[in-house]
Amino acid sequence: MGLIDTHTHLESFARAGQLDAALARAREAGVESMITIGTGSDDWGLYRDLARTHPGFVNYTVGIHPCAVEANWEEAQAQVPNFWEAVSSAGPRPLAVGEIGLDRFHLPKDAAEAGTIFARQKAAFAAGLAFAKQRDCPVVVHSRGAFAECVEMIDASGVDWARVVFHCFTEGEAEMAELVRRGGFGSFTGILTYKSAANVRGAAKAQGLSRLMIETDAPYLTPMPHRGKPNEPAFVRLTAEFAAKEIFGISYEELVEVTAQNARRFFRM
Repeated sequence: MGLIDTHTHLESFARAGQLDAALARAREAGVESMITIGTGSDDWGLYRDLARTHPGFVNYTVGIHPCAVEANWEEAQAQVPNFWEAVSSAGPRPLAVGEIGLDRFHLPKDAAEAGTIFARQKAAFAAGLAFAKQRDCPVVVHSRGAFAECVEMIDASGVDWARVVFHCFTEGEAEMAELVRRGGFGSFTGILTYKSAANVRGAAKAQGLSRLMIETDAPYLTPMPHRGKPNEPAFVRLTAEFAAKEIFGISYEELVEVTAQNARRFFRM
């Protein structure tokens, strides 16, 4: 059993003509499968095509990233069901709705404008959650500076918390306890390897190995020792090696097996 990168963004590699090389390096690093995460209607079709071209190796999701929620977001949201209802010749169905959520970090400084945008994010998040509940599919949540609001909205949505993962978890043990208490999950990026991220390592350990999932969020958040360079799916191995040795004190092989099983179970792969 190989590594599963549960959250990556292959669009940048595809647009730059670097996808084949990146996928080859991932295979060489022991990556068995990856999930490329939808952020808006401009990448959903590309990701469905990649999943069709690389069956089992590349999987995908469909969702509107909070930073991609425009004034006409409802038009994009109206396209989401098509990816679940498309005939088999169009390509495989997505594994999840996502990434959807809330992001205060990138809001403009003007309070009125920020309020308008955040309200739009909340409306789009609610629509994504409603669709996920209807389809009983996993939800990949983006939460930046808005953990409490995301939790509140998921609670209100009626979505099964066992189907919710907060990707790139950067909160602490207290917030992780809130997820675990509800049955939700956090997945972890190369931030685990950063010297300044003791709180994130604490959250990973508090969640426990039996619930751990790992991701790259490539091309962002490159793990050590390559921090500062573009990330790629192959580098999920570096995060896995670090987590095995420095956080859980187990063999790399055991961590790979457990995290892959966790990912397969959560995403019903």
